[in-house]
Amino acid sequence: MKTITTTQELADFCEKCAEFDYVTVDTEFLRERTYYSKLCLIQMAHPVPDDPIGAKMDGAVLIDVLAEGLELGPLYDLFLDESVVKVFHAARQDLEIFYVDKQIIPKPFFDTQVAAMVCGFGEQVGYETLVKKIVRQPLDKSSRFTDWSQRPLSDKQKTYAIGDVTHLRVIYEFLENKLQKTGRHSWVEEELQVLTAPTTYVIEPENAWKRLKTRSSAPKFLAAVKELARFREAYAQSRNIPRNRVFKDDALMEIAATRPANVQALSKSRLLLRDARKGPIAEGIFAAIKAAAKYGPDDFPKPLAQRQKPVGSEGLADLLRVLLKANAEKIGVAQKLIANAADLDDIAAGNPDAAVFKGWRNKVFGRDAKALCEGKIALSAKGSSVEKVVL
Repeated sequence: MKTITTTQELADFCEKCAEFDYVTVDTEFLRERTYYSKLCLIQMAHPVPDDPIGAKMDGAVLIDVLAEGLELGPLYDLFLDESVVKVFHAARQDLEIFYVDKQIIPKPFFDTQVAAMVCGFGEQVGYETLVKKIVRQPLDKSSRFTDWSQRPLSDKQKTYAIGDVTHLRVIYEFLENKLQKTGRHSWVEEELQVLTAPTTYVIEPENAWKRLKTRSSAPKFLAAVKELARFREAYAQSRNIPRNRVFKDDALMEIAATRPANVQALSKSRLLLRDARKGPIAEGIFAAIKAAAKYGPDDFPKPLAQRQKPVGSEGLADLLRVLLKANAEKIGVAQKLIANAADLDDIAAGNPDAAVFKGWRNKVFGRDAKALCEGKIALSAKGSSVEKVVL
């Protein structure tokens, strides 16, 4: 198999890829010790004729991004070529890597995991499962937990990596054909909007506190949580280290509750790592606490809304779950792609802006859900199936 190590080789391969309707792409990276993913390898493949199981190595390459002097400019040019579809599987982290590097999101873009859910292959279906069900070939995943930053790569590692884009050609063509036949291509496009939105990959320190689960809604406590989370996120980003290497969530909550004013008070923390009790991290903690202390009544962060199940809505939510299961089975789409438990509780609570009342979800479930809530339809058992009865 070919490994690309120079910019010219990459340019030549991307020029060849531009002759085809699509290319398949995957990445190998490390993230255990960094805030941002460290890209180590890119796998790519373009279509080849007479390859019904995607086993041929023809048209497939490994791009060694750690090779000295190699630049990804030709690849990014291909990513922006709208005549070539860029095919990934479960692309969230792959796209984040490219966006963080050059603020580029491949276009047009196709995610086989999303398409597989629309085509009835289950929820969050893995690549290995699709290879087995569509390509009907085994897939060796023994090198999944390897250190991709080490060189040279072994033949076993290379074979593992290239398999993530060769079979993907067959999977893409199968799913694309099925979407065209069922008329559900627009459904996939709707689902991909989140993955192709730049805001998906931008984490603002200002909003970092919103990902935390707090047990108290006391204004001064939340102000400290917000400022500490802001400092931690900015510190982790600037030094490219995981946020829990600065201090963990439980330590953040402890500090927000005690709000130590000096090193002596900070040293009494039970949860803060020893290295964080001095130096720039300790200074950042004290600065965050001082900033929170200056909050006025209009500055305090508002507690994040907690979903509450309205009393008496449980029965209706259970009926909606039965309806969801019946409709999902009928059209062959993963249930959780249509609606999750929180969505059903929203509907039962009478929320007219629930997500299921928009787009393709409204067609396959939202309209029926509304009719059920309004007493216009009922559910009836017919053998082993559930049928809708118009009232």
